Amino acid sequence: MKVSHVLTQTLSLLALGATVEGFSRSRNEACGPHKPFRPLPTSSSRDRTCHVRSHGNGTDDSDYILSALHQCNHGGKVVFDADKEYIIGTALNMTFLKNIDLEVLGKILFTNDTDYWQANAFPQGFQNATTFFQLGGEDVNMYGNGILDGNGQVWYDLYAEDDLILRPVLMGIIGLKGGTIGPLKLRYSPQYYHFVANSSDVLFDGIDISGYSKSDNEAKNTDGWDTYRSTNIVIQNSVINNGDDCVSFKPNSTEILVQNLHCNGSHGISVGSLGQYKGEVDIVENVYVYNISMFNASDMARIKVWPGTPSALSADLQGGGGSGSVKNITYDTAFIDNVDYAIEVTQCYGQDNITLCNEFPSNLTISNVLFKNFRGTTSGDYDPYVGTIVCSSPDTCSNIYTSNINVTSPIGTNDFVCDNVDKSLLVSVNCTAT
Repeated sequence: MKVSHVLTQTLSLLALGATVEGFSRSRNEACGPHKPFRPLPTSSSRDRTCHVRSHGNGTDDSDYILSALHQCNHGGKVVFDADKEYIIGTALNMTFLKNIDLEVLGKILFTNDTDYWQANAFPQGFQNATTFFQLGGEDVNMYGNGILDGNGQVWYDLYAEDDLILRPVLMGIIGLKGGTIGPLKLRYSPQYYHFVANSSDVLFDGIDISGYSKSDNEAKNTDGWDTYRSTNIVIQNSVINNGDDCVSFKPNSTEILVQNLHCNGSHGISVGSLGQYKGEVDIVENVYVYNISMFNASDMARIKVWPGTPSALSADLQGGGGSGSVKNITYDTAFIDNVDYAIEVTQCYGQDNITLCNEFPSNLTISNVLFKNFRGTTSGDYDPYVGTIVCSSPDTCSNIYTSNINVTSPIGTNDFVCDNVDKSLLVSVNCTAT
């Protein structure tokens, strides 16, 4: 994992968030420059406002929050006031919401009671992910540029002692059909910042993510977004300072548009990991990634697939043998600086034994993938190589293209490791033998 510092740039991107007053502007107008795969629904009007009360003494405000949500559900707006800090010490199931706005102007802080959250956070059924809350329903908008703080430091330290603990995700977007999230500031998530599951037609716009460990124990697995069993999702105009994937497309993510992101310290924009669970079929298709700035990272564009037999990456991350497909994926326009690999395609994720991967090729195919218009300089960690495109068998990959890849290492090379792929389609990269 790359160790990096928070960049001081705030970027004007965060000023591009969707109109917050009732979201009178359609979500499709808010998307740009590329439009979503399918039109996003508009919000109905909001006709009343509820302000959330706070104890103001550090005790749990969850009852006040639920009361305001019920009072202003079906056509209202719930306001978290700018001069207040709200404490959440109870797992909140908010999947009943419909036609409602949540305007977060103040700060929402989750308690550091790790025993309670391990026992009561919502299990999501994927890689042991749990969430502090479940935000779902229909036509739900959450914005205001306020702060959600996951109190992550206690979790970073605890995870260093026991990597099997269940660390909650800060933002659980579960079963949301139509909505806009952002602008918001997200800080110190124990694990992923967003887990977007079983959701559709959702726009994330103007999200500011940051939260590094203050001890020697790293903040691990702090992905910016993980999408799972979700479709027609847009993620745009955001700044992400984290220590894992900037965005990751998990199983059965389709029609995903990601654009205008500034990522620092991450593992890149990743398809996968996929094929982790034997007997399950993972599909990721129709993904467009545009205009990404990637700094101090392990990768820019990454496709990671487990081999065709069970293997282990760590005690809490192991698997392999699943099937499925990755297809119709485009990475268009990226600037990189101090990134280990501009492009990494592997079907040997979770396994250092290349012989085993070749003996048990992936059951998951990769096809119709385009990487184009990349520029910048790698970190030099893999000199002379600036990328790797390696499939476990010629039968598992097809139609992988590169174009206009102007990326060099610090020593001036642009070599790629290429294996079991059609090298004639890899334009402007120099495939060399390892």
